Amino acid sequence: MSTRQVSDSADPVIEDRDQLVAPMAAGEKPAARWRIGTEHEKLVYSQKDHHAPSYDEPGGIHDLLMAMREFGWEPVEEGAEYGQGRVIAMKGVDGAISLEPAGQLELSGAPLENLHETCAESARHVVQVKTIGARTGTGFLGLGMWPDKTRAELPIMPKGRYEIMLRHMPRVGTMAST
Repeated sequence: MSTRQVSDSADPVIEDRDQLVAPMAAGEKPAARWRIGTEHEKLVYSQKDHHAPSYDEPGGIHDLLMAMREFGWEPVEEGAEYGQGRVIAMKGVDGAISLEPAGQLELSGAPLENLHETCAESARHVVQVKTIGARTGTGFLGLGMWPDKTRAELPIMPKGRYEIMLRHMPRVGTMAST
């Protein structure tokens, strides 16, 4: 988003819709290369007391991620080059499993050709996390935000950008601290 409030004589004059559409149309892929990438986010909770597991606690987010190796997923580390590697995601044939700030797991699916393929991919993933969850005492709720918890009640995952976000967001708005 531009913050400029004035234009100058070098700016083109928009005379028709095609001028606005042209930059986007130039980036289009041919229809034969169109794909669907599913994102499926789930809240992780302890079945015992419904708390959001931290990264490091037994049966927590790290343990869940590492257990996904059973299904062919491979760890993705952040900070390994500094000797502080932390697994922050998993990658595999079905895309990637990434972490959201409070420990939500998100399947970022592979680019697939049709909805039937994405449905099968999502179904495989749900079976996998439920299998792991049955062993670790964790459940999964397909929501993008916690309906009953405040920011203070949720753990923060050890991703470098989340540390930056936690410092920056309260300075730029009131919604980041609630």
